[in-house]
Amino acid sequence: MARNGIVADEENNFTHNRVLPVASTPTPGQIKEESDAKVFLSTKVLGLEELLSLEVWRASLAELLGTAVLVFALDTIVISTLQTETKTPNLVMSILIAFVVAVLLLATYPISGGHINPIVTFAALLTGLISISKAAIYILAQCVGGILGSLALKAVVNSAIERTYSLAGCTVTIVVPGTDGPTVIGMGNSQALWLEIICSFVFLFASVWMAFDRRQAKAVGRVIICIILGVVLGLLVFISTTVTATKGYGGAGLNPARCFGPAVVRGGHLWNGHWIFWIGPTIGCVAFALYVKMIPREHTHSY
Repeated sequence: MARNGIVADEENNFTHNRVLPVASTPTPGQIKEESDAKVFLSTKVLGLEELLSLEVWRASLAELLGTAVLVFALDTIVISTLQTETKTPNLVMSILIAFVVAVLLLATYPISGGHINPIVTFAALLTGLISISKAAIYILAQCVGGILGSLALKAVVNSAIERTYSLAGCTVTIVVPGTDGPTVIGMGNSQALWLEIICSFVFLFASVWMAFDRRQAKAVGRVIICIILGVVLGLLVFISTTVTATKGYGGAGLNPARCFGPAVVRGGHLWNGHWIFWIGPTIGCVAFALYVKMIPREHTHSY
């Protein structure tokens, strides 16, 4: 007997039990959907096959060398600028940093995409541009590159400069001799954390987003984007070191691998507040990813 198009259950005459369909048995369509979901998770999100991909590891070599050269060049610029006692060290340092970053991005972009910064890699992961496996490989390569760059710098400077400038590592506070003994000078952790969050978000919003957006990247061009990335980074370094004007605070790190290298090689007070240079950019990346998810994928503008 049928009612409303649904066939009524029939009773077995021998056992007097109803023959019911097994609710847990998946239909062919459900099996296909579950299979597609697993494939999407393993390929698009996790990217487990990339762990064994020779191309990805070759690309990570460019990230390693690019970050090593970046750390060596930037720390050399910081030390030499302070050592020469120029009247406007922050301005000179920012201009040179912008130039170096732009050149290195152009050198590594064709091979690995030109990240050379865990902030860029993590933002690319959160926005769905790369997989977890590729992001992990890149960040590992960048951290190793930061250590190699710091070791190279340590090999060419004398011990006095290394001790005075701490290999130009990222610092929140430092200990200096005072009239009543050693004194800690620098910036509070909360203020340094907020500065790191804000600068990281501005860096992603004002420049990296151009590289992530295919339409803008195609319209502007690779060279111009790399120059813009360098200029924005240089401006943020200038702002973070000028607005605060606090002795002992080295400015916004804006690159955890660059802060990690000197901390490993030099150690000591460079580990004080080191977590800020990781947690701050991480929060900035999450905020940037939320912004990207909220705007339409094919966003348009009108005049």
